[in-house]
Amino acid sequence: MSTTVKGVVSLAKGEPTQVTDIVIPEPGKNDVIVKVLSTGVCHTDLSYKNGDIGNNYPYLLGHESAGVVETVGEDVTHVKVGDFVVLNWRAVCGECRACRKGEPKYCFNTHNASKKMTLTDGTELEAALGIGSFAEKTLVHEGQCTKVNPEADPAAVGLLGCGIMAGLGAAVNTGDIQLGESVAVFGLGGVGMAAVAGAKLAGAATIIAVDIDAKKTEWAKEFGATHTIDSTGLSVEQVAEKVRDLTDGFGTDVAIDAVGIIPTFQQAFYSRDFAGRMVMVGVPNLSDRIDLPAIDFYGRGGSLRPAWYGDCLPERDFPAYTQLFENGQFPLDKFVSERIGLGDVEEAFETMKTGKVLRSVVEF
Repeated sequence: MSTTVKGVVSLAKGEPTQVTDIVIPEPGKNDVIVKVLSTGVCHTDLSYKNGDIGNNYPYLLGHESAGVVETVGEDVTHVKVGDFVVLNWRAVCGECRACRKGEPKYCFNTHNASKKMTLTDGTELEAALGIGSFAEKTLVHEGQCTKVNPEADPAAVGLLGCGIMAGLGAAVNTGDIQLGESVAVFGLGGVGMAAVAGAKLAGAATIIAVDIDAKKTEWAKEFGATHTIDSTGLSVEQVAEKVRDLTDGFGTDVAIDAVGIIPTFQQAFYSRDFAGRMVMVGVPNLSDRIDLPAIDFYGRGGSLRPAWYGDCLPERDFPAYTQLFENGQFPLDKFVSERIGLGDVEEAFETMKTGKVLRSVVEF
């Protein structure tokens, strides 16, 4: 039997979102219905709304969530009714060429629900990142549910579902930061701040936080930054020079671009030490192109790597970081800037643009 609930839908490119009735179908054999407890307002949702990701409107937005399993399909074994879960968009298949090579973090055939949620007139909704959780309930594949400590605050641990895990994983997994290394993070939104916190967790000795917003660079100290740079009006070389000044003239072992625009890419690239590692976790615009002198690419050595979802494995990482949060070792709660209602999502998108929040979180 289907269920009708309220959800936030983007009907057309650039238009304001609407809170409207959506229909949750009966779960397929391996699907589950999750009662959503919290959903973070992520920039990816704004990108869906603005048409920067695709044109498959209407979209059911929201994906950074925690909730409780309410109904399960007949073949579901991964979770049971009543489980407290964080939703993920990397439900690995175990069978694709990446999984067969032992690299499930790159799974090319991740699972989603077998059925579409719809508007009340039957129009199928495209769920953001296969989740669609700006809604009182949502339909996902069982593999998209990762059980975590049920004592944890849903608003905090739900953020592991996307942005915070992306930044944290960019530092710990993709960047492979080692004890005592130096790190620079360029761009201090939620993802960048999570990369700063991840660098501290990994044991970096020098953590340099770079942004054009002096408030954010000051804020970064709470997450572990040992030094900050206000890059307002500075050229790429001037930023790199400031980084070198803080690292004995060499540059950092790891540089993380948490924005995904060409200026921050270049800042990160040139701020590395020779043979240093660069990670790009900010998602670039579809029209951007990387232009570097080939001799600079060759001559600096090291590695340049994109971080997809922070190269995480939800079943391994979500429970571990939830427990670190519960132990007081990782500050997930500090990323929750405000707690809002479902009807406040459109306003939260505008607040996001001001840079005054790391995450607005919808609570149900």
